[in-house]
Amino acid sequence: MSDDMRFERRMSDSDALMWGIEKDPLLRSTITAVSLFDRPPDQERLRDRVERGTCLIPRLRQRVVSAPLVASPPRWVFDPNFDLDYHLRRVRAPAPGDRRALLDLAEPIGMQSFDRARPLWEFTVVEGLADGKAAVIQKLHHSITDGVGAIKLAMVLFDLEREPDDPGHTPAAAEAEHPSPWGLTLEALRHERRRQLGIARRAVGSATRAVRRPAANLRSIVELAASAGRILAPATTPHSPVMTERSLSVSFDTISVPLDETKNAAKAAGGKLNDAFLAAVCGGMRLYHEHHGDTIEQLRTTMPISIRDETTETLAGNQFVPARFLIPIGIRDPIERMRVIRELVAFQRNEPALTFTDAIAGILNRLPTAVVTQLFGSMLKGVDFVTSNVPGVPVPVFFAGAALESQVAFGPLTGAAANVTLVSYLDDLHIGVNMDSAAIPDRDVFIECLREGFDEVRKVA
Repeated sequence: MSDDMRFERRMSDSDALMWGIEKDPLLRSTITAVSLFDRPPDQERLRDRVERGTCLIPRLRQRVVSAPLVASPPRWVFDPNFDLDYHLRRVRAPAPGDRRALLDLAEPIGMQSFDRARPLWEFTVVEGLADGKAAVIQKLHHSITDGVGAIKLAMVLFDLEREPDDPGHTPAAAEAEHPSPWGLTLEALRHERRRQLGIARRAVGSATRAVRRPAANLRSIVELAASAGRILAPATTPHSPVMTERSLSVSFDTISVPLDETKNAAKAAGGKLNDAFLAAVCGGMRLYHEHHGDTIEQLRTTMPISIRDETTETLAGNQFVPARFLIPIGIRDPIERMRVIRELVAFQRNEPALTFTDAIAGILNRLPTAVVTQLFGSMLKGVDFVTSNVPGVPVPVFFAGAALESQVAFGPLTGAAANVTLVSYLDDLHIGVNMDSAAIPDRDVFIECLREGFDEVRKVA
């Protein structure tokens, strides 16, 4: 699997932007996942498998370095001080060892920022759970990859049977790198020169097309400018009258629903799984606001739209663009809600400026970090909730002899009140809900409303 993956030496402009705006801690991009197993993974096999993974997946041994004085995306460099014991940890679950105790353990891990002098990942093996089960809390920085890429990376560590054949000799780790500030600067300057030449060539092509088809080109420019304005428009205040506060404290919870029922509900509305997922979340948001005595027709959401295609399918980095828009939550009929949401999402996928997101990020990256952080803070802190739908593994998998029973991902808030992330595994959908504790102080009420939202949608099946 790793042989088919490509790892670029330098962050893309979009990834660099995600990395840079963490100057504001509310905009951190940490992904936390909790994988539950039927028994504890074998300690020796687990360590061997993870060490092998760090040799096959460069990002697990690389840290991020930036060139001084040159506004170029940071580089990935093999860490000369890599220490597996720092990244791979083992703890016992607090009493009573149930799901809530596991999530309580995961919350502070997810809240802690990464040591930027080290590779951006941590695994914590949790033993002593009820019924002899175990878990692994995985923490990964979003600049490494997106949800789809994370599943691909995970398959390097997982097996398709409990007792697989010996994978053979662990390949040698890449040599550590010790780049000098001067070397980083020269390399960054060469990167910028290549980038400017690429921009110039594209500009010549655009000018040629403009001469040949001036009217069509003018319309495209106007549409692109309007689209970019929608994407970059500030939204400093949450649309929700209830989920208004923001903090650095989070709360995790989970919901699981059958895959087939949810798919059938989507089919009843002529849609797909993502339409049912979004409609269920919107239904839960409506119920939560009604619980607090507020009726509101729309909330502001951010949803990643995958741009992976044949040319980028094997890239390990992020291949998505964030769509930010108002979404209806006041439609009570779940079928009508799914239909309206399907049309709305289709419109967002066709926003002209989305294909230029990395180019826009390249321009913004050349501005001072403080300016860019303030700009994105004005865009993201007015988002009410984030959703993400990640296709998981459709077959049973194992980790060092332990069978995976469920995997739940808690996506980053990046200024929103909540992030609701769906990961499928076998016959179930596992939904991780990451909540800002200041925005949603009544976690149990919020989760119950989301459950009812999913029940509303599933009933139409």
